[in-house]
Amino acid sequence: MRFRLIPRETKFFHLFNQVSANLTKGARLLHEILQEPRVDEAKIGQLQEIEHHGDEMTHNIIIHLNQTFITPFDREDIYRLTSSLDDVLDFVNAAGVRLVMYKITQPPDAAAALAQLIVQQSEALSRGVSVLEKNQMVLEHTVEVNRLENEADRISRSAIAILFDQEKDPIRLIKVKELYEVLENATDKAEDAANVLEAVALKSA
Repeated sequence: MRFRLIPRETKFFHLFNQVSANLTKGARLLHEILQEPRVDEAKIGQLQEIEHHGDEMTHNIIIHLNQTFITPFDREDIYRLTSSLDDVLDFVNAAGVRLVMYKITQPPDAAAALAQLIVQQSEALSRGVSVLEKNQMVLEHTVEVNRLENEADRISRSAIAILFDQEKDPIRLIKVKELYEVLENATDKAEDAANVLEAVALKSA
């Protein structure tokens, strides 16, 4: 049996739970926006507030990391997990910004389908983070995030192919293609976060 002379700071697990919950909230709101017949700019404003709150929480974790002597796992992994979760929310917000900036008032169905996958990834990440402290079934949730990223790749490729085949307006084609790419980037960043979770779980096994 190993004894610790200095206890590890476990507040990070609580902070990660808050960050992942905020990410899930943002992902759900983006999906709601993309499902509606017309884009609600007021909800885009709410999404930006969620993203700003996420930035504040990320900043607080970094400050806490710099003030903590004994961390629950590697400092580098704490920083990587914090950054990757923040990156997902950044791209979620970026998708909302594109809707307003490019005046995409009626997003295609494929955009909502990609957003739904981001919601599912965010929920899986949240579950993975919630069991990280006890290292119970973390890998089950990270595998799901990776599976969903593969599904997002498939939907994105198909949607872009249809876009090039059917869209006659070259300007709208460019705008919608970028929207798809931002959404796919969010799913990629979610996979990055899952990879960090997996690495932490394996190191702690």
